[in-house]
Amino acid sequence: MIPSLLAASLAILPAEEQADATSDPASDVPPPPEDLLDDEHFREELAINEFTAPSTAKIFDSLEALAPLPWEDHPREIPKRMPLDRADLAVELGFLIADGFLVVQVGELGKIEDLSVQLTRYAKALGAGDRVNSHATSLLESAKNEDVKQLKKELAATQRDVELDLVELRDADLAHLISLGGWIRALEVGSGAVNKLFSPDRARHIMREDIADYYSAIIGSLEPRIAERQTYIDMQTVLSGMRTEMLIEEGKEPTAEKVSEIHKQAKRLVELSLTRAKP
Repeated sequence: MIPSLLAASLAILPAEEQADATSDPASDVPPPPEDLLDDEHFREELAINEFTAPSTAKIFDSLEALAPLPWEDHPREIPKRMPLDRADLAVELGFLIADGFLVVQVGELGKIEDLSVQLTRYAKALGAGDRVNSHATSLLESAKNEDVKQLKKELAATQRDVELDLVELRDADLAHLISLGGWIRALEVGSGAVNKLFSPDRARHIMREDIADYYSAIIGSLEPRIAERQTYIDMQTVLSGMRTEMLIEEGKEPTAEKVSEIHKQAKRLVELSLTRAKP
């Protein structure tokens, strides 16, 4: 609709409805933390344009100082049956990509084969599987050659290719949910690492209220069919409490108690995000 017609149509609406008609929840979303975005060369290589979301690869880079991450303390069984709801598919795909970075970091490269199969299944179910097939083949080859650098690159490219396919399908919400799922899984294991071996310096790596704020805003910007699900409303509440725990007052150090609470809330986010919609 051209601007003049839009103005004319709004003029006959009550003031409250005019505000609703012109408001865009996405406009309230802050930009992603810059240190979690792909570098410019990688974005050019994949022809990424306006769409931006935190990269799971960069999220794990930010937790590198916490290695080795206690992956074995946070096992996750991949359900035999995929969810029917596309939002649930996207979140679980984000968890799968995060699991890929975890198995690479802990050196469990023998698990890459099954993981690549699952990645392909989920991507195809979202209608974004064509380009993922080539990444799955490369993942297997890189695992065989124990090429950790290439494995990380293929996992990062898998995330971006699926997200770009979804954006082209006008499903940007699902692209954001992939990133959200990856962050939640990383936070669960990363906060577990600090909780297991605490130090103020290690704790600072998970004290990222900017990331919590970003994903809380993303959830609020999702289409109502998703954002109004009780699990997503509860996730926003958890993120609000979590960002408070992540704040560090000037001149003070992070505490073990704060880390313990963040880890507890991270596990709650895992539970909520993996709760599938009822048919």
